[in-house]
Amino acid sequence: MTSTSITSTTPVRRFGGSVDIVLAAALWGTTGTVRSFVHASPVAVGAARLLIGGALLFVLAVRSGGLRPLLAGGRRTRLVLLLGAVLAAVYQVAFFSAVARTGVATGTVVTIGSGPVFAGLLAGLLRMGAPTRRWLLSTVGAVAGCAALTAGGRSAGVEPAGIALALLSGFGYAAYATVASALITRGEDDRAVVGVLFGGAGLMLFPVLLAYGSGWLLTAEGAPAALYLGLITTGVGYVLYGRGLRTTPVATATTLTLSEPAVAAVLGLFVLGEHLGPIALGGLGLLVVSLLILAVPARRRQV
Repeated sequence: MTSTSITSTTPVRRFGGSVDIVLAAALWGTTGTVRSFVHASPVAVGAARLLIGGALLFVLAVRSGGLRPLLAGGRRTRLVLLLGAVLAAVYQVAFFSAVARTGVATGTVVTIGSGPVFAGLLAGLLRMGAPTRRWLLSTVGAVAGCAALTAGGRSAGVEPAGIALALLSGFGYAAYATVASALITRGEDDRAVVGVLFGGAGLMLFPVLLAYGSGWLLTAEGAPAALYLGLITTGVGYVLYGRGLRTTPVATATTLTLSEPAVAAVLGLFVLGEHLGPIALGGLGLLVVSLLILAVPARRRQV
């Protein structure tokens, strides 16, 4: 519930959790730029990011006071939390595996593009609110914008196994977000929920980090990058995301996170010196407009 001390004219009240969701996605959008300065396997970087960020989120969950009530919620709640942690780990591993098989462009577009679709389907199947026409319009436009943004860059080969892994990643993302949303909207502490999900996922990926190599964590470039990716993009990012899920339907939240590639594209343009052609710029514009359609709330009648 929102505090009654917040008036209907404040930006936080007006936009609900949309601002938190977009801010979280903006932080996630910096990962590609930071990772480009690290000479290590992308899978190892992803595992380290989740391990460090998951540890921080679990500490915050303990400090929140909501961890004990959450874990005391019964066997069913604990099984749902375990499922969510597995799905978060699957999302991360499947994404990096897809990128390795079918290229960054194709893997990213299929994962990011399929996530909102899976989230809408899951929300309908689980009766968490049927997607609206506004959501459908925004999602179609945002996915098309992502595709154009990526198509305007370097092309990559398409491999069926890589596409399947990207779809699995998109489903994992939508499914763990649905689990988190269901628990948070029923009244569980959002910091406790994301702390358990990502703390558990980080532990599951610890063997992956060892298998792909962890020596880079001790280098001058690797250590600060790993800390930033873990503490800021994962830790702070998912605190914001969990808070946003209090008031934002999961299908809407998943579509709003499509702002991540827009941030990545802008950073690539100004920080890494990458070039965006007319198609990519058009896709970026379509993506921004589509997300604004969803983020800006409809005008409500005054009461």
